[in-house]
Amino acid sequence: MKNEKIRVLIVDDSAVVRQTLSQVLSSDPQIEVIGTAGDPFVAAERISEQVPDVITLDIEMPRMDGLTFLRNIMTQHPIPVVICSSLAVEGAQSALQALEYGAVDIIAKPRLGTKKFLEESCVLICQAVRAAAVARLRTPGPSQLVQPKLTADAVLSRGTGAMLETTEKVVVIGASTGGTEALRAVLETLPPDTPGIVIVQHMPELFTRAFANRLDSLCRISVKEAEPNDTVLRGRALVAPGNHHALLKRSGARYFVDIKDGPLVSRHRPSVDVLFRSAARYAGANAVAVIMTGMGDDGASGMLEMKQAGAATIAQDEATSVVFGMPNEAIKRGAVDTILPLEDIAGAILKHDSASPRRQFSPAGPAKR
Repeated sequence: MKNEKIRVLIVDDSAVVRQTLSQVLSSDPQIEVIGTAGDPFVAAERISEQVPDVITLDIEMPRMDGLTFLRNIMTQHPIPVVICSSLAVEGAQSALQALEYGAVDIIAKPRLGTKKFLEESCVLICQAVRAAAVARLRTPGPSQLVQPKLTADAVLSRGTGAMLETTEKVVVIGASTGGTEALRAVLETLPPDTPGIVIVQHMPELFTRAFANRLDSLCRISVKEAEPNDTVLRGRALVAPGNHHALLKRSGARYFVDIKDGPLVSRHRPSVDVLFRSAARYAGANAVAVIMTGMGDDGASGMLEMKQAGAATIAQDEATSVVFGMPNEAIKRGAVDTILPLEDIAGAILKHDSASPRRQFSPAGPAKR
């Protein structure tokens, strides 16, 4: 694979999208488009002629929908699949279901726009395909059965006494390819009094809200897409909105998130490096950083800054990572204290919290029931 181009099959019912995706992917010297298909039946014929390294797949197509085709692929002839979806709420729900069925990533369909938009789309789409080509495919596992919470935000802000504490832990997590299922595995096991969490998962806009809502329905902690000035609370995880950077800030003893526009950083927006650098600056030794499965080096520099600021730093190991790029880059730069398999990360987060000075109060918000 190192000396060969990544062979891609594009499956989409729109001729315009097929042509645009072909042009975008062909602009990358590491990628070769070996064919296109207007529906899954034509795609099956193409695969029988030449097996691609990666398939880009639309969800809504004639004769057979993308989800059914994806399930057939993963059960009969597993091939890395990148879902290419429109920026619509309905598409977001189906795309997240596709990730549970075994797709490795989601990209937004390219559309005509400004030169900057097209350039950024090219970067993100090619990056997703390169990551998929080296992804470790795995059989999707069942979710833990957790009763959904009763309200949209079960954890309320604590009183004045809480805000005076300056040793409260805050957790920042970065992930990319394979991260949606990895994050679910970690968050589902966390108890309601877990330290506040801020997450960057590389994902297009609109998809992050659907992703956060999905996690919220599965976890004992509250999960929501981050909004400007959201307070970082125990028992709640905030997911950076797609196409925006999320920064951890502090006012007195209160941690909160700031949502900003800006250029791609480390080829991404949101960027893990942006979140981690802000955590190094505003939380220092009170922070715990976790870098998980993903392609590239986003988060490595920021994690090193966090370690230098006294934060605890954790990386997911190679064996449980779909793509070991991001954790490996952080490890190579000396930014990681501990390397752990996916199933041990939640316990490590809680261990660091229990080692901090005990709080003198309990969260005011009710736990999920």
